[in-house]
Amino acid sequence: MLKIRLTRLGRKKRPFYRIVAADSRSPRDGKFLEILGTYDPIKEPAEISFNKNKIDEWVKKGAQLSNRVQKIIDPDKYSELVKNKPKRKPKKAVPKEEVKTEETPKEEVKEEVVAKEEVKTDN
Repeated sequence: MLKIRLTRLGRKKRPFYRIVAADSRSPRDGKFLEILGTYDPIKEPAEISFNKNKIDEWVKKGAQLSNRVQKIIDPDKYSELVKNKPKRKPKKAVPKEEVKTEETPKEEVKEEVVAKEEVKTDN
């Protein structure tokens, strides 16, 4: 699968990115097919330059934009995609009410099992 994504350049703590078309199996800073633009987040405001025609050609060929590239190239469309995406529930936060309701049926089941065992021993 083809992806249009960022590759990192620049030195330590001073990132500079290229927008490239690459195979999804290749590493982030590895082999790419074509350079489509640049992104410099250090400058104020961030400097972005890209060739819209080349990006459209790659999308027609089946390339998919990464989330960050989508946000850089078309922020309005990205905000629509994120707005409709369901939010993930935190794993650790479990409401206290749910915990109590889960414990009650377990106790009832244990009582039923004990009652059945007593019936079996009586026979």
